[in-house]
Amino acid sequence: MEENEKHIAEMIETLMERARLAQKTAAGFTQEEIDIAVTAAGWQVYEDKNIAELAGLAVEETGMGNVEDKIKKHKGKILGVLRDLQGAKSVGMIETDPKMGIRKYAKPVGIVGALTPVTNPTATPGSNGLSIIKGRNAVIFAPHPRSKNASRLAVEMMRKGLKSVGAPEDLIQIIPEPSIPATNELMRRVDLVLATGGGAMVKAAYSSGTPAYGVGPGNAVQIVAEDADVSDAAAKISMSKCFDNATSCSSENSVVVHESVYDSFMAALESAGGWPALGEDRNKLEKWMWRPNKKGHPSLNPEIIAKSAAVIASDAGVSLPRGKNMILVEGTMPLEDDKFAQEKLCPVLTVWKYTDFDEAYEILERLTDNCGTGHSCGIHTNTAEYVEKLAVNMHTSRILVNQPQAPGNGGNFWNGMPSTVTLGCGTWGGNITTENINYRHFLNVTWVSELLPADKPTDEEIFGEMWSRTGIRT
Repeated sequence: MEENEKHIAEMIETLMERARLAQKTAAGFTQEEIDIAVTAAGWQVYEDKNIAELAGLAVEETGMGNVEDKIKKHKGKILGVLRDLQGAKSVGMIETDPKMGIRKYAKPVGIVGALTPVTNPTATPGSNGLSIIKGRNAVIFAPHPRSKNASRLAVEMMRKGLKSVGAPEDLIQIIPEPSIPATNELMRRVDLVLATGGGAMVKAAYSSGTPAYGVGPGNAVQIVAEDADVSDAAAKISMSKCFDNATSCSSENSVVVHESVYDSFMAALESAGGWPALGEDRNKLEKWMWRPNKKGHPSLNPEIIAKSAAVIASDAGVSLPRGKNMILVEGTMPLEDDKFAQEKLCPVLTVWKYTDFDEAYEILERLTDNCGTGHSCGIHTNTAEYVEKLAVNMHTSRILVNQPQAPGNGGNFWNGMPSTVTLGCGTWGGNITTENINYRHFLNVTWVSELLPADKPTDEEIFGEMWSRTGIRT
């Protein structure tokens, strides 16, 4: 074994030993004891002074997003998770069904290896950490190297909270020297992997040989129907798209607008800070936003991710008027050949026009399947039939109605989605679940089954209707 490999193995082994000891202690906690520990850790990453420090360091270290929005995101996400965890059962019997003679008992999954993205380095360990330890588990975070200090500070704060109530600090740890080899070794050693981040990271998690929860790529698309409240839709989409410079995978990337409200919607976007990039300006943006990668293939330029519209425009050689914070481009057909149809992770929004709802659905489906299958979509409408068509047919895990995608998909105080920063995309997106990852995903559950009177159906009850319709009995 080479010296570096040996060092990494020893580092991960040390973290694992500490986590095992801490988790063994927590496994004996009552519901009240683990809830106090969760709340104490949560307070440390919710308190205003601490959040401001975390947000400032995150922006300073990564150059992504902005401090004001990161404070709002972090505070809202931590409070949302704590709301969901309050009163939730994660110890002992958590569910009973007397009619079926079933009782369910929660057990820890053990040690979780949690991978965190550079785009969300403090709220991710904060919210995921609380959900994980709720099940009396331990967690070791593998931060992105470019955001290791911000993520480490969040972990240190939560450890302080645990210590304050006598809970083992080592329930929450972080790799001090993050790297791909260190993350791979961690994933190999833990009991469960939680991968929040890019496609390569998620693929590595699923290839680690350890059970894993992962996420799929975003590329959220909204439809604005002819009966939409145009002002409300434009305000929500603009806010969502520009929030924290679109670091969220849920940020709208495209909007599909009915022709009857297209002009008024575009005017509302411009009033909200949007600026249309036309002709040569659009060409300049495309050339800057997608650059040849190491293999010579055009890919999203890392220099534009979570940067402001002003920075992106300037670097692309485009003059953005003062007061504008979002760049608008018109989509072109075939959309599969338009790079602006892809996920952009920056405040650049692509707009498409449609004439009837069947066309809107086709554009939505093609945009989603082009990039972002399984993730999410939304619609601004009061027509139930439109919502039903999306619900029945779209290969997405979330459909938001009359809501902004970025703050809504992961749960908010004005919807019923579980609060999380990790969004499963189902088999459509190469994931194991379509759900918002929450504390329930970090529980092993034992089913206790009592003997019941036999309830065996007759052949006639099961096959009778088929026999009568087909005449087949042999």
